[in-house]
Amino acid sequence: NMIYPRLRVAKDLLTDDGVIFISIDDNEQANLKKVCDEIFGESNFQACIKWRRRSNQPNDTTKMIATVSEYILVYAKNSITLRENKNFGTIELSTKRLLNYSNPDNDPRGEWSTTPWCASKGQGGSKYAIRTPTGEIYNEVWLGTFETFSKLLDDGRIIFTSNGNGKPRKKVYKNEALEKGQVAIDFCVGERYGDNLEATNDMKKIFEIDRVFDYTKPVKLIKTLIKLGIPKNDIILDFFSGSATTAHAVMQLNAEDNGNRKFIMVQLPEKCDEKSEAYKAGYQNICEIGKERIRRAGKKIKEENANATNIDTGFRVFKLDSSNMKDCYYYPEDTTQDMLEKLQDNIKEDRTAEDLLIQVMLELEIELSSKIETVEIEGKKVYKVNEQELVCCFERNLTNEIVTEIAKMQPKYVVFRDSSMQSDSVNINFEQLFKSYSPNTIRKVL
Repeated sequence: NMIYPRLRVAKDLLTDDGVIFISIDDNEQANLKKVCDEIFGESNFQACIKWRRRSNQPNDTTKMIATVSEYILVYAKNSITLRENKNFGTIELSTKRLLNYSNPDNDPRGEWSTTPWCASKGQGGSKYAIRTPTGEIYNEVWLGTFETFSKLLDDGRIIFTSNGNGKPRKKVYKNEALEKGQVAIDFCVGERYGDNLEATNDMKKIFEIDRVFDYTKPVKLIKTLIKLGIPKNDIILDFFSGSATTAHAVMQLNAEDNGNRKFIMVQLPEKCDEKSEAYKAGYQNICEIGKERIRRAGKKIKEENANATNIDTGFRVFKLDSSNMKDCYYYPEDTTQDMLEKLQDNIKEDRTAEDLLIQVMLELEIELSSKIETVEIEGKKVYKVNEQELVCCFERNLTNEIVTEIAKMQPKYVVFRDSSMQSDSVNINFEQLFKSYSPNTIRKVL
């Protein structure tokens, strides 16, 4: 009941070539797999990654088998689109893989290894005959056309095994392999992906206190998942943000590969235990821990990465609330004379100009991460979003002169309150002023 509606929403939010990673322990892994098969479809299942969360060897004599792993289910929104767009990444070459590269023939292009030129079953390719230097003929399906093979042969990139009598193999140079990376496997273990102890140490380095948050994931693991499923300019949504490890990982990865990924963290403000170290340090709920981690992690990343001084580590915080607008719809029999004064303004009294601005941005589908500036015109605060895309002023008693200055900005959209104008004459002149100075501006009133 808790996870099902969230996954339904997650599927709707995913791009057609998007992917979702879901961490779960072995108590609910089987049930989660069934739920995901129903929501995403069995054909969109990509993998069940096994992550070793504990590197030590537990000695719990109350159990027959000690649990040291968790699972990460991976589903695509549409596996066909994912493959067609090749919208999945790779991981760095392992130390063991790098040992396969050498340069026995002193190739000036550097160390190399080989990969079969013969196509594996199901790979497809072109069928033709190849004669080896010893005269052996192989008539099989190969990875590329005969023209491609001939070019590789002339370029010295084809090796015949068994002293010139075996099937051809293509040279792959180390520098090419490092740039391309390798396909990930469904088993994450060791220093490469981190464990629970490393995750705890990640938090300790940032907050400088012990156990500020339990059950956090290591930054290394989340960085790996992001690299596999999210291109450099995409958005990562984590609706179980916790201590905001995902935000930390996104900023760290952007600093390392000059990416421009953005994050959206969602977390209920669950209260911290009053006996916990986090509560003693002044963090009353989980959201406060997450926000402070993003601030501190961003600062630390900039300090430790000389080339990351321009990286954007800023973020905005929003809280879910009811509408800014009053409920103005009543049945006639429910209305009374003393209600008229309360309905003079359709906006709730406790709402700020920033509340109204965000409402307008959402309604106009303007990203909440957009640049927001404020300027003053005759003492009235005016908001500018994305330069001239949106201009808003929610102050009262606006004069013809103020409206004229706003119209001269020539924004795409302009929004005022219904009660913003100083008088009826300003209200009447409003349309004419915009027709004169910015006729293409779309005018809206709250």
